[in-house]
Amino acid sequence: MLDCTNHRRGFDRVLMTVAATFLTVSATAALAQDQARSSAAELAIEAAIPRPEPANVPPPTAADIKLDTTAAVPDPAKDAAKEPVKAEAVPAPDKVETKPSDVATTPAADTPKSETAKTEPAKTEPAATEPAKADTAPAAAAAAPAEPPKDVAKEPAAEPVKAASNVPAADQPVADKLKDMIGAKSTRYFDRKNERAAVEKFYGAREFAPVWTQGGSLIAAGKGVIARLKNAASDGLNPADYPVPDFAAATTPDALAEAELKLTASMLDYARQAQSGRMHWSQVSADILYPEHPTDPNEVLTKVTTAADASAALDSYNPPQKPYKDLKAKLAQLRGQGDGPVIEIADGPALKYTPARGKKQAEVVVEDPRVPQLRAKLGITENASDTRYDATVAEAVRKFQDGADIKATGILDDRTVKALNSPKRDKQIDTVLVNMERWRWLPRDLGVPSLGDAYVILNIPDYTLKVMQRGRQLWTTRVVTGKPGTHATPLLSETMKYITVNPTWNVPPSIVYNEYLPALQQDPTVLQRMGLRLEQNRDGSVHISQPPGEANALGRIRFNFPNKFLVYQHDTPDKYLFAKEDRAFSHGCMRVQNPDQYASVLLNITMPNEHYTPERIRSMYGSSEVDLKFPTPIPVNITYQTAFVDDGGKLQFRRDVYGRDATMINILKNNRGKDLENVVAHSQPSYSRPATTLPSGVAVANNGGGFGGGFNSSGPSFFERLFGAPTPPPAPIGRRPQRVFTR
Repeated sequence: MLDCTNHRRGFDRVLMTVAATFLTVSATAALAQDQARSSAAELAIEAAIPRPEPANVPPPTAADIKLDTTAAVPDPAKDAAKEPVKAEAVPAPDKVETKPSDVATTPAADTPKSETAKTEPAKTEPAATEPAKADTAPAAAAAAPAEPPKDVAKEPAAEPVKAASNVPAADQPVADKLKDMIGAKSTRYFDRKNERAAVEKFYGAREFAPVWTQGGSLIAAGKGVIARLKNAASDGLNPADYPVPDFAAATTPDALAEAELKLTASMLDYARQAQSGRMHWSQVSADILYPEHPTDPNEVLTKVTTAADASAALDSYNPPQKPYKDLKAKLAQLRGQGDGPVIEIADGPALKYTPARGKKQAEVVVEDPRVPQLRAKLGITENASDTRYDATVAEAVRKFQDGADIKATGILDDRTVKALNSPKRDKQIDTVLVNMERWRWLPRDLGVPSLGDAYVILNIPDYTLKVMQRGRQLWTTRVVTGKPGTHATPLLSETMKYITVNPTWNVPPSIVYNEYLPALQQDPTVLQRMGLRLEQNRDGSVHISQPPGEANALGRIRFNFPNKFLVYQHDTPDKYLFAKEDRAFSHGCMRVQNPDQYASVLLNITMPNEHYTPERIRSMYGSSEVDLKFPTPIPVNITYQTAFVDDGGKLQFRRDVYGRDATMINILKNNRGKDLENVVAHSQPSYSRPATTLPSGVAVANNGGGFGGGFNSSGPSFFERLFGAPTPPPAPIGRRPQRVFTR
């Protein structure tokens, strides 16, 4: 019974397989017959449809094969029955196109026999399966012949889509024009090679999209830059040097691109001149040497275009020092932009202050109701309502007269009153402008951060020296500077490396050959009587020096900051010169009124744990040199400030002792534009010591240190004599060598 049931179930399975096969073959035959009945015209049209060549068809994928097998039932018996039919059915469409009658010869037409249904699949499976895999690829390719060309077409189209995505469509025409103009016409807008390279790099990185506009309209960054350029006069610059294009009139891509580059060029010009100056210092004199600090156009482009406030970012290239900012505020007042009432001094009798002169003459102080207005006019805040024309008021009047090219008598006469009421604004403005310009030449960091931003600053026209630290004045003293002309004190920034106590004066070659040797022709004993030592080397050159001592021309202390001009600061035995108002008497070096105090201030900055005092410095006075070396050098800045704001907020003017103001004003008014930034080559200082023939009777020092006939070797250079060897060896203090280094 059990065996019969199992046999019945197997027979039913066979009948179901035969029925499914019959239905499939019938459908295929019907399709073939319909196709066979197609007209010849239809067949011709169908044959004319292009089909991809097998060589151009990509290999079949798993997705393609899956589409052909989705109808299969995952039953082993059914798979075995259907596999041969599937193998013949796949290539049927190709056969219909050429031989429609072959549809009736398919082996599936004989499947009504049950034996065949059960046995044929097993015998034919290996042979039928292989063709099925091979024929599936062309069948799948024929079903969708257009797909591969779509993929190929997408590849070249990917690049322009990516480029356009980074530049807004509205700005793309301007970007295209910028690319062309920067590539072919950049020299029209940027005459400096480094700026052209920076602009090309900057705009290339942003695919030449404009930076000042969007969609043809100015953005905040562009407006900020334009505002700064138009207000350049307040910074002591000339707005005409930074033309601003009219973006409102730029309505085409060409015009917008040109306006873009013009604004960028003006911005770079402003930043460069705000930081380094409208003119190079070499245009003014050979006696100026400041370190260069040019702008980096790459940094300017990045900083200004990415700043939250483009105007402030551009303004940051102006000098950051307080004296410059004070002058800027006073410039606005001189131009009528300041606040406060205009003070008028009434006419009246001349006012004169007479100081006391011992017991013979008492001090004479007159009173006048105009004096309070005079005090206010001159910026005297002390005793503002005092009507006495005392020493303080008289000195302020004298300084005003000196700055206004009036004889500095200190007497308030009619001419002085007129000048006070109608000041020469134009001249004062010009003076302030050139002083602001000179501040651009100075280093941005005047001091040393590790020493609390300490530095020394000496103002030649004011004859004063100040030691600054942490933004405030630590100490000040009077100085004597060089005579006008060939002995003018140079403007420079260097670092003071050490102090020499009991210095030897090595006479500069210019003094030796221009003054002392001619004097020897008149009096062969003059140097010996002055206590000077003359040496003549094997090459015939002459060196003159003065040993340490109280009468030494350098006094007791020399402050060394090696420089090409061979100048330094030092003490002097001629103390009386410090009482004079105009103190331009030296050969270029700077004489300090209180050198012992100056030395102790500097040493306490560099070596605070050593606790130097003026008394300790004076205790070192003797007959041998002692060098006190700074662990960290201190910057020394020699400046020329004929206009400055004093501690009381008053604008002060000083006499243009070297004519630097006049030269600069003349250069700026020549309006030579960017040519002013060019470096002018000057002849360098000469340290040569040519051979010379000494007159008879001149005492010449020999190697033994006395005076006599012989010649010495060439010896160290003058620079080494003056500032020491590059790396002088240390030695104990108690010994007798010429140089002793201590800490």
